[in-house]
Amino acid sequence: MDIVLRAAFAYVFIVFVLRVMGRRELSDLAPQDLVLLIVLGDLIQSGVTQSDMSLTGVTIAVSTFVLMTVFASYLGFKSKRARRILQGEPLIVVQDGKPIDRNLKEERLTLDDVMEEARSNEIENLDEVKFAVVEAGGKMSFLKK
Repeated sequence: MDIVLRAAFAYVFIVFVLRVMGRRELSDLAPQDLVLLIVLGDLIQSGVTQSDMSLTGVTIAVSTFVLMTVFASYLGFKSKRARRILQGEPLIVVQDGKPIDRNLKEERLTLDDVMEEARSNEIENLDEVKFAVVEAGGKMSFLKK
């Protein structure tokens, strides 16, 4: 049971750290997916299993992380509030061609970052943009005027 509790704590802590880190750095993966992919290897050996090198300890630790990932996904599916906490919400960073500085700062984005994304969407000037939105998953969407 000790391994399950330590694995569950590690999972929650890492999801928290990834949410604080911001969407921009996570752009293609949901935090839960990234946690599962990165942590499994190191998780198995040290902090969670301590000196338990048995197959049982490994199985319990991995199973706990997989179950936590499935539970977080299910919770996000069932509850809008949980989804907002686990995945975040879209954030408007440009409205009617004008950058929203407060939101850019919140996401640690520069105007150069926005323009780079705009150019990759065949937008030459922000005057063409009605809304630029940083989606919950980190990708930037543009709605033209």
